Amino acid sequence: MNAPSLNSDPLRRTDAVPANMPRAPAAALPPDACDTHSHVFGPYSRFAFSMAPSYPPPLAPFESYLTMLETVGARRGVLVQPAPYGTDNTALADALVRGEGRIRGVAVLAPDADDATLSALERSGVRALRFNEMPSPQTGKPYAGSVGIDAALSLASRMRDIGWHAQVWARCADVPSIADKLASVGLPVVFEHMGSLDPALGTGHRDFQNLLALLREGRIAVKLAVCRVSKQAPHYADLRPFHDRMIEANPRQLVWASDWPHVRMGDAAPDVGALLDTFTDWVDDAAIRNAILVDNPARLYGFGC
Repeated sequence: MNAPSLNSDPLRRTDAVPANMPRAPAAALPPDACDTHSHVFGPYSRFAFSMAPSYPPPLAPFESYLTMLETVGARRGVLVQPAPYGTDNTALADALVRGEGRIRGVAVLAPDADDATLSALERSGVRALRFNEMPSPQTGKPYAGSVGIDAALSLASRMRDIGWHAQVWARCADVPSIADKLASVGLPVVFEHMGSLDPALGTGHRDFQNLLALLREGRIAVKLAVCRVSKQAPHYADLRPFHDRMIEANPRQLVWASDWPHVRMGDAAPDVGALLDTFTDWVDDAAIRNAILVDNPARLYGFGC
């Protein structure tokens, strides 16, 4: 991806490069298949960032997102608020409304958000809030624009009232403590990016085994987004054993995610069609594929409700 221009407006990103678009996967997806983790960026003339991003952002407006879904054959999608928009969910809500029921959203809010804001987002199609406990590898501090798990504890009662869950990006080692905190306030939780496991540690490491135990017990759900935790593109062979063990543990608590348009990945950004080919190759049971692609997202994100 091209480096940002020094003359570019950091909030309106006149230099943004269009997001990469995928090819179709080799096998057709089941009806109502869902990609549960993508983002929209722009158009920046309408939806400027709240803060300067820490990465070169793509131009990935709703129209491009919809084309991506249609190209890979996903009827449904879940859009997740990206960090540079902070707690301004305007671009997200606009995309959800334009999606006419086929798109759900995961927003970001500060603890002091008023009830009217939550109600408006719920009507637009938001079904969860995102919380980020993953430190930046450059600074060791939270990413700019992120909201941590303490906010979930403050918002929990209002989230429960409208049936929202928490979505969390965190280190695998922190998954058990975060799951316990959220359980104590009655919030279901979905962990992003396969729980941010470290493939180099192996499937027997305690961090992954703890995640598996929580998954097996149905206490957490996990997004299967292989491109965020493996460096072995395009086939991600190092993740296959982890992927298999998650499915063995509890396929009803798993959903599939592309993470399009793959920010911070540059030339290593994958093709969504190829990611789906890998998923189909790894999951040869059609009933399990259907659960992960259709049934589980429908339950978690309230499609059809």
